[in-house]
Amino acid sequence: MARRHRPPPPSPLPQRDGIDPVRLRLPRDAEGRWATVRDHLVSRFGGAVGTGRVEEMLREGRFVGTDGPLSGGEPYAVGRYVWFHRDFAAEERVPFEIGIVHRDERIVVADKPHFLATTPRGRHVTETALARLRRELDEPALQPAHRLDRLTAGLTLFVVRREDRGAYQTLFRDRRVRKEYEAVARHDPSVELPVTVRSRIEKEPGVPAAREVPGEPNSESRIELLAHRGGYGRYRLLPATGRTHQLRVHMNALGLPILGDPLYPVVLPDGPGSSDAYAHPLQLLARLLEFTDPLTGGPYRFESGLRLAQWPSSQWPR
Repeated sequence: MARRHRPPPPSPLPQRDGIDPVRLRLPRDAEGRWATVRDHLVSRFGGAVGTGRVEEMLREGRFVGTDGPLSGGEPYAVGRYVWFHRDFAAEERVPFEIGIVHRDERIVVADKPHFLATTPRGRHVTETALARLRRELDEPALQPAHRLDRLTAGLTLFVVRREDRGAYQTLFRDRRVRKEYEAVARHDPSVELPVTVRSRIEKEPGVPAAREVPGEPNSESRIELLAHRGGYGRYRLLPATGRTHQLRVHMNALGLPILGDPLYPVVLPDGPGSSDAYAHPLQLLARLLEFTDPLTGGPYRFESGLRLAQWPSSQWPR
């Protein structure tokens, strides 16, 4: 009979700035390397932050077990749970607000602005849509059902209760959400549209830009031209799959890189905190989400209230 894994105990630490504490479960130690909890923590984190900082955090009571703060001298015990908050580097506030398109007891649909990451990652931790919404809406259990690129604006679906998250994530995994994006790029009458682009996209860790490679396609996007003027076009983008940077890669492959894109066709120096960068956002907007609610069976259709700055809303045909 399969052995059932007991769920971890609840965290004794509250969130900080909308960020959950880190949870560790002490691993097996077949070689007997760690006599105490301190030994393991120094081995695990000393290389990154220094042994002195680990010991300082122990003295400050920053590492906590199920029975309270740990001194570090406790005997090493496989399976013991330890929680702590990382040190957060100071982050410049992204100077745009998050709009709320819909909120009920199950989901929150937010209008994420350009330059705000969806979830904590890398140097973007407290200045993320998830952390902000947890703080502003007082919803500490809020979780994303999917993710938008940091530079892309528009609709993002969050789940209020942790136990419901899987149902909404499955909608995206199984491609049961109709997603519609809008973009502004140069207009080239020689590019025949509409067109469906299929290719194999790979994204290497640590490399900013994704790339198309030979092989079986793993991405598909339909590209339509809605209007053009002054050498620029307004495009409707309908992704059938959700590879990293997919729409940006496919538009670039057509010779129509999206305005304001710092990666395609050329990787530019990253300056997300500069006023110049904020003045020239990527002209890509997640405009529409449409799906059948997996818990109620009701139909949902949400539209973004945002508009792309380089195509004035008064001139946008619908």
